[in-house]
Amino acid sequence: MAVWEAPVLSLSDHPSDRDVHLDGRGLILVPSFFCWRAPTTLMDPHGPQVIVYPVVHDLGWLTGGHARTRPLQSLVGRTRATVMATLAEEPATTTELARRARISLASASEHATVLRHAGLLVSRRTGNRVQHVLTDLGTRLLEGTPET
Repeated sequence: MAVWEAPVLSLSDHPSDRDVHLDGRGLILVPSFFCWRAPTTLMDPHGPQVIVYPVVHDLGWLTGGHARTRPLQSLVGRTRATVMATLAEEPATTTELARRARISLASASEHATVLRHAGLLVSRRTGNRVQHVLTDLGTRLLEGTPET
């Protein structure tokens, strides 16, 4: 997340949270398919500050489409299929799930609840964090092999 409070740009979720002081040098924003999860900065003390930020990664970009989630979308809907595919990549908290699936926090919470009640994910509390993990059934359904 980036927050501008003149004259400082504060970056969180950056590899290391930091404040960027532009000092009148300007700012160049560069979208990148190869930048994942958080923006990064390229520093040049004499030129403009460069921030490289991730673009939306289509879950099926390697296969030329939503091949993994397409059959499941008809059953559970596109967003829930995306939530399941996101969790298949890596377990996540509700906040991480919302960011990675590009949905609101409320939507991520609602979809996680529905999928948990259907037995497709489990939510585990660790301290003050809740992490969502796809169940074996959820993984098999996502892969199109619901039978054991």
